[in-house]
Amino acid sequence: MLHNLNIEEILFLDIETVPLAPEYTELTERWQELWAHKMQFQISAGEPADALYERAGIYAEFGRIVCISTGYVVQKKGEPYFRVKSFYHEDEKLLIQNFFNALNRFSKAGKRRLCAHNGQEFDFPYIARRALVNNINLPKVLDIAGAKPWEVKDVLIDTLQLWKFGDYKHYTSLSLLCELFNIPTPKDDIDGSQVAKVYWEDKDVDRIIQYCEKDTLAVANLLLKYKGDPIIPFENLESV
Repeated sequence: MLHNLNIEEILFLDIETVPLAPEYTELTERWQELWAHKMQFQISAGEPADALYERAGIYAEFGRIVCISTGYVVQKKGEPYFRVKSFYHEDEKLLIQNFFNALNRFSKAGKRRLCAHNGQEFDFPYIARRALVNNINLPKVLDIAGAKPWEVKDVLIDTLQLWKFGDYKHYTSLSLLCELFNIPTPKDDIDGSQVAKVYWEDKDVDRIIQYCEKDTLAVANLLLKYKGDPIIPFENLESV
């Protein structure tokens, strides 16, 4: 199966998300109640609701998208390159709409499959949910509510699910798999747990974009490793 994948038909993506508000105290009383209900089991274990709020960005009901990076593989003089395009805006609705518009262009150019790490449980549904919240019609590739995994496997590729080989017990991070497969990753960058601080406190969107783009390349390289193909070095990363 993996050997039959045409890497140049795949659009790789990664998203970065943050809580809807910088601080728990900035939520309305009703939203604080809803957050406490969402976190009721952790709160009952002794963790206060306000301390748990740093996790809000991972839930589409309590978070928002601040960056979507996409990339695809091209061959230049027999060597693979990775072309990356990022979408970011203070207005989440405009960010998602711009991404959807680009999806249509990518599809017409032959990029009809999407690939992300843990995309099945995070990136793909998160984008779809936030699109609905922003009253945006879903493109066909993400209009998958109620679909079975085998019904979307030909268009939505998940490097985490491929690694599981049918085992549903464990989550394996992109960082761990990159280390396992000797895929170079930046050692001086932020990680996902720091994105909210970088966005709300440091207001450094460029740093988030750079991190998101490098993660997108890491996903592409992981799939290339699965296929037994050469990986793409950082110096072959091109912005478009």
